[in-house]
Amino acid sequence: MSEVKSALRQTAYAARKGAFALCAQTGAVAAATTHLLAEIGPAQGRVIAGYLPIRTEIDPRPAMAALHHAGARIGVPVIAGPGLPLDFRLWTPDTALIPGPFGAMIPESGDWVTPDTLIVPLVGFDAACNRLGYGGGFYDRTLARLAASSPVRAIGLAFAAQELPPLPLEPTDIALDAIVTETGVIRPATQP
Repeated sequence: MSEVKSALRQTAYAARKGAFALCAQTGAVAAATTHLLAEIGPAQGRVIAGYLPIRTEIDPRPAMAALHHAGARIGVPVIAGPGLPLDFRLWTPDTALIPGPFGAMIPESGDWVTPDTLIVPLVGFDAACNRLGYGGGFYDRTLARLAASSPVRAIGLAFAAQELPPLPLEPTDIALDAIVTETGVIRPATQP
């Protein structure tokens, strides 16, 4: 299965790179931000985790800043170590950042938060809201840990070009509640 997922990652990386190169011309980030904010809904009093983009990931920071200004506390992931779930440190648009693992920036300091909603980066996805990540399992472990103690919602953020045919699944893979792209919102067939 790892060979199949590796080949799918290469296809999705190429599609993402192409979409990223055109995103300023197409307004993809602005459109995805609008769809994402509508999907998340009211922000006041919520704790929402975003991410600080690496490579050619679609940028969630415009949505994160809007949610912050609307009264949400925003966290960003910090990798505690291999094989561990992610932790989330408080972020604002003015937070001082330092380099973290895998090239992602992380807050230099700040409170730790537990999100009720996660904006999740991905390499690829399918129509059933299955996520193809980087292969480390960080988000699957994190979603399992969070769901064990309280309801949590996970929304993938991607370019529409990153959609793949049905993905092969492993027992540890956790489907997302929705995928937001610049063209709209995809939900599993069982959701309204």
